[in-house]
Amino acid sequence: MPLPRWMRTALLATAAMNVAAVGVFLPVGDPLRAWLGLPGEAHPLYLATIALFVGLFGLGYLWAALSDRAERVFIRMAAVGKLSFVALLVGFWSAGAIPVRAPVAAAGDLVFGVLFLVWLVQSRATR
Repeated sequence: MPLPRWMRTALLATAAMNVAAVGVFLPVGDPLRAWLGLPGEAHPLYLATIALFVGLFGLGYLWAALSDRAERVFIRMAAVGKLSFVALLVGFWSAGAIPVRAPVAAAGDLVFGVLFLVWLVQSRATR
C-alpha cells in the first residue's frame, strides 16, 4: 500500500532536516553546536559517528519517501530515536546541563516522532 501524501511529505522533510543536521554533528560543526546550545567538546570520532548515523537515517527517510513505502520496523526505530533524542535534550536541560534552546531546536524531531507514531497506529488499523 502506498504511503499517504502527508507521510511522504514528513519523510522528505525529516530527510532534509537530518542531512542538514549532519553538519551540526561533524567535528567542524562546533560553532553550530554552540549556537544550538549543544556541548561542543567531544572527540572527533564520536562526533563523526553521530553524524554518520544521523546521515544514514536521513538517507533512509529519503529512500522511504521516494519508494513510496516504509518498513514498519524502520519507522518504529525512527519514532523512538527522534522522541528519545528530544527526551535526552529535555532531561539535560532540566538538569541545567544545556540551555533551553537545545530542546527547542529539536522541536522538529518531536513533531516527526509523533507523526511517525500516528502513521504506525493508522497503518496498523488498515492492514
